[in-house]
Amino acid sequence: MAFSLNKVMLIGNLGQDAEHRFTTNNTEVTSFSIATSYSYKGKDGNYVNETTWHNVVLFGASDFLKERLKKGKKFYIEGRISKRDYENKEGQKVNVTDIIADKFSIIPLDSSSDGSQSSYNDGGGSFTKSEPIDTGAAAEDDDLPF
Repeated sequence: MAFSLNKVMLIGNLGQDAEHRFTTNNTEVTSFSIATSYSYKGKDGNYVNETTWHNVVLFGASDFLKERLKKGKKFYIEGRISKRDYENKEGQKVNVTDIIADKFSIIPLDSSSDGSQSSYNDGGGSFTKSEPIDTGAAAEDDDLPF
């Protein structure tokens, strides 16, 4: 059997609040879109920003996570690419590409209002909320070597 790898890592902003629903066999599904941006220099020498939207699907998201999947928030997501086809109401074939976050780590990159940062890792089923680290003493401008 040949080795293969299907892994995706994205950092981007949620396009809308997450949608939550249940499948026919009562599995909870959370879905949302995330936008990533890529910048490059165009032929005219000016930078061009290109935005790509990705559909993300989570199975069995926790209440903690669902509360934080809000429009505009920046997240890091790991998952795999999944393609599916279906026929719409007009009888046309529709191709959809999703990021399935089945072995996912979602880490909110935006700090909360109190300066702390929350993280969620479903790989081990754990959640941590870390407080800002106090190094004990703040460096003064005169102490800096540059």
